[in-house]
Amino acid sequence: MRRTRGLSEGWLSRALLIGSALVFLGFFLLLPLIVVFSEALKAGVGAFAAAVATPDALAAIRLTLLVAAISVPLNVAFGLAASWAITKFRFPGKSVLITLIDLPFSVSPVVSGLIFVLLFGANGLVGPWFAAHGIKVIFAVPGIVLATVFITFPFVARELIPLMSEQGREDEEAAISLGANGWQTFWHVTLPNIRWALLYGVLLCNARAMGEFGAVSVVSGHIRGETNTMPLHVEILYNEYDFVGAFAVASLLATLALVTLVAKTVLEWRYDVNSGGRH
Repeated sequence: MRRTRGLSEGWLSRALLIGSALVFLGFFLLLPLIVVFSEALKAGVGAFAAAVATPDALAAIRLTLLVAAISVPLNVAFGLAASWAITKFRFPGKSVLITLIDLPFSVSPVVSGLIFVLLFGANGLVGPWFAAHGIKVIFAVPGIVLATVFITFPFVARELIPLMSEQGREDEEAAISLGANGWQTFWHVTLPNIRWALLYGVLLCNARAMGEFGAVSVVSGHIRGETNTMPLHVEILYNEYDFVGAFAVASLLATLALVTLVAKTVLEWRYDVNSGGRH
């Protein structure tokens, strides 16, 4: 009798927990996505296409892709170098490096953007030197790239460091003992072992780079057609009561989020299969 009651209570608890999770996800995730796409197509496909094809919208899309194309490879290079150094070598300051990698997670993006303004602005620490040499950083593409790189650089390193720490150094030491140099060891031993985690980190880094708002908003200057990325363009259109245009561009970002979610699930499955179920 007690066992039957326990099974019944256990089933009821699971049902309540699963139901609560589904309601929460439906209200905070599914419903906003439905609203975004429904508002974007509210005036028809023609109005949606016209809103996306405006010069300002196209400029925002191009700038977003450009910033991601620059910042993601830089963060891949940094993430690989930092992960290799942290997991394969012992050196003074390793704990400091690990802490610095996590710094963007603990600093507000707005504060991060303000830091770059204080450094590279017209009255900043090094801004006058750049201005004297005809280099514009703040309110230009370089400042947006710098802010985006700072916000996104933990993603690749944070995916690789736990995995490479778990794998240890035995494979690399074996390759070196067989005559391989450092570059050969990296390409033929280390990189194949971390490829799925690396792709996962690149995916997250790219999604954050395209969707970053706070830091980019501070350093961009909101110049239409020049320094507005897609999130900033959505804000401007919404403030101007151009709801169709705002939701049309927002739907592109939402589509990116959905594609990222699907790719993330596939990579997690592939990584689980290749690691034998061990994360």
